[in-house]
Formats: sequence, C-alpha cells, structure tokens
Amino acid sequence: MRNAIVLAAGKGTRMQSTLPKVMHILLGQPMIHHVLKQLDHLKIDKTIVVVGYQAQTIQDYLKESVAYAFQLEQKGTGHAVMQAIDQLDYQGDTIILYGDCPLIQPDTLNQLFDANKQYDLSVLSANLENPGAYGRIIRDGNQFKKIVEFKDCNEKEKLVCEINTGIYCVKNSVLKKYIYEIKDNNQQKEYYLTDLVEILFQKHFKVQAIVVKDNNEVMGINDRIELNVAQNWLQHKVNNAWMSRGVTLIDPKTAYISVDTLIEKDVTIYPNVTLQGECTISCHTQILSNSFIENSSIGQNCSIDSSRITDSTLYNHIKVGPNAHIRAHSVIQDDVRIGNFVEVKNSTLGKNTKCAHLTYLGDSEIGEKVNIGCGVVTVNYDGKNKYKTIIKDFAFIGSNVNLVAPITIGTYAVVAAGSTITDDVPDGDMAIARQRQENKPGLGLKYIKKG
Repeated sequence: MRNAIVLAAGKGTRMQSTLPKVMHILLGQPMIHHVLKQLDHLKIDKTIVVVGYQAQTIQDYLKESVAYAFQLEQKGTGHAVMQAIDQLDYQGDTIILYGDCPLIQPDTLNQLFDANKQYDLSVLSANLENPGAYGRIIRDGNQFKKIVEFKDCNEKEKLVCEINTGIYCVKNSVLKKYIYEIKDNNQQKEYYLTDLVEILFQKHFKVQAIVVKDNNEVMGINDRIELNVAQNWLQHKVNNAWMSRGVTLIDPKTAYISVDTLIEKDVTIYPNVTLQGECTISCHTQILSNSFIENSSIGQNCSIDSSRITDSTLYNHIKVGPNAHIRAHSVIQDDVRIGNFVEVKNSTLGKNTKCAHLTYLGDSEIGEKVNIGCGVVTVNYDGKNKYKTIIKDFAFIGSNVNLVAPITIGTYAVVAAGSTITDDVPDGDMAIARQRQENKPGLGLKYIKKG
C-alpha cells in the first residue's frame, strides 16, 4: 500500500496574510492543490492532510477528497506526523511531504517510493551552493546517518551543502513503532521528524538519502517573493510542455495556463491570456489577447477575442468578442457569433445564432438561426425571482428590445425594434409593442433656437 501524509498545519507568518500558507495561489490554484494533484498520479491508497491553523478553510476547499488529522499546537514536524499515525495500517510505505512544496513532480515521488523498497526510510535531499538555514544531511563517508537542524548544527556541520528537503518515505511498521521515540530536547523544544533518521540508524535500520535531480522541485515557499519565483518556474515548465506538443504561444511569459488545462495541437494563444481551472481548448482555436477562460471547454476552430468565459461550454466554429462575457454554465452550439459587449448567462444558444453586440441574454433558451439585434435584454429578474426566456428557431429580435420573462418567442416570429414584450409571440407572428410615432411640425427648430 502507498500512503501519504501532507503537513499543512502551519500559519506561514512570513506570508503576511490571514490565509493559511498552503492556500496561497500558484498558477491559479492553491499550493496544496498542486501537491495533491501530483500525488494523484501515484495512485495513493490513502492521503492524510494534517491541518491546524485555519483548518476549516483547508477542509472547505479539499472537502472529502482526503482524510484529516489535527495538530492544534504546532510543536514540530514529528509532532504533526504523530497526529496522523493512527490512521495508517502497518502494511506499506508512507511518503511525508509539505503542503507548501508545490513544485514536486510525480516522477520524483515515484522514484522515492521505488527506492524505499529495500530500505526502511528514504530522505529526499538536495545539494545547494548556499544551503542557508536548511537542515543538513550528515554522512559517515557515503553512509547517511542523521539530519541536523541548522540551529543545532556545529560549525563543521554548517559547512555541509547537502540539505534535507523535508520529504520522506518510510515503512509504515517502522514509522508507527518509532515515531514516539522522537524527543523535544532541542533549542526550539519541538519534535523534529528529522530525528527519526538517527533513531533508526542507531537501531541498525536501513536509511538512505537520495539527491533530487532538480532543486527547484523541492523549493519551499515561505513568503510572497518565493511564491513568485515558484510561479515563474511552474509557468515556464507548463508552457514549454504545451509548445512541445504543438501549441503556439505568441508570448510564453504572459500566458498563464493552469496545470488542470488540456490543449490540443494547433491552438494559438496570444499574449496576456489566462486559462484557469479545468479548461479544454480544442484544435485550431485562437485565444486572442486579454482573454480569461476558467473551467470551460472551447471547441475546434473558435476565436475568442479579449473576452471572459467561465463555467461554460462552447462547441465548434464560434466567434466570441471582443469584450464579451459568457458565464454560469452557458452552452453555445456550433457556428454562433457572440459579438462585442454581449453577456450570456446561464443560457443555451443553438447553431448559427447571431448576437453581434451590446446585448444581455440571461436564463435563456435560444434556438437555431436566431438573429438577436443590438441592445436586446432578456428581463429575467423581477426583484425576487429569476425567469426564463425561450426564443425558438429562426426568430428575429430587433434592436433595443426588452423581453420580459417568463416569455416564449415562437419559430419564425419577429419582434420589432424598440419593443417591450410581456406576452408570448406565437409562431410566425410579428410583435410590436411601442407607442406610435407623432411628429410636431416646427417644434424642433423652435426648441433649438430657444436654447
């Protein structure tokens, strides 16, 4: 069995924030999301997240996707693991890592699991030119024997450049038996998980330290500056991966693509585009500058120009924008045109429907080959409740029309420009709802000269 314990109880005071550190956003998702996503690739049997500071905030986000342990007092990493230990079986291995280490890659974690098959405990280490305040990996020749926290290092140990990343893989049977032998006899009076290495070494268990190939993967994030460095690294990695698969990024430095987005080849993404959450972009689509797309699916041969699309599905050969807004689970069928300053909310638009500009379509069901004129509003809210507008196939809605829901406009029906429609319009009928024009001879000239 493979298990994971993710340590996420700390406050992260250097973030200067009321949020728990692991909930700070990295490329569109909280740090802990990235950690758990990497674990998903490993087919972990059980993941336990240790929470403490603002535990409810983390639980509200992760919901029931993981198990939880609670560290009400932050007394060190060893103490955190103690809170989760009862939820582990004796069989299998457990990987222990931090919720603020979001760049770790699945291949690295998998290698750590594999490397521990013949060992009782394996530590992921890194060689740094400037190891700073990290705990040091202490070896006797090539034999790894202990980890010493920087504050407890002597002068010789401070010169060591191999550091502890805080990521471990350990046999469950060993962890459950010896975790409580960790003591708090150090300057901080905390229970260091690092002490487990020396405990096991002295009891002749097999321990090892494995050097990570890319130090960036084990970068811990403690403040906003490090968060920015991590985002730049991840953005570069994600964007390069998509370009290698046939996606064109006009300016990779300004394309923000979430790790949950899927893009087909021959998609072109222009500068200043954000693809956030779970997005799917199909082949031969162009996402033009200043577009924001979140949790949405865009079909083939579409063009999205300077527009915002959230929680919606667009099919094929659709043109959107500039400056359009599609949201709230809208569904747009093939060959639709949604022009500038059009907002579509919780609505469906059928094939070949056109809505060129300055229109609001809310809570609507619109059929095929419908023409929506400029300035049309589906009046869906009476101050208390929302109501639905239905416009059937081949209807023509003139400019500056208000459709007061609930209402149905029939097939081949026409609504004259400037009308406010409060009753259904039957199939094939024309509706006109405006006062008849009256011209006052000479009054315009008189008015202007008076001014």
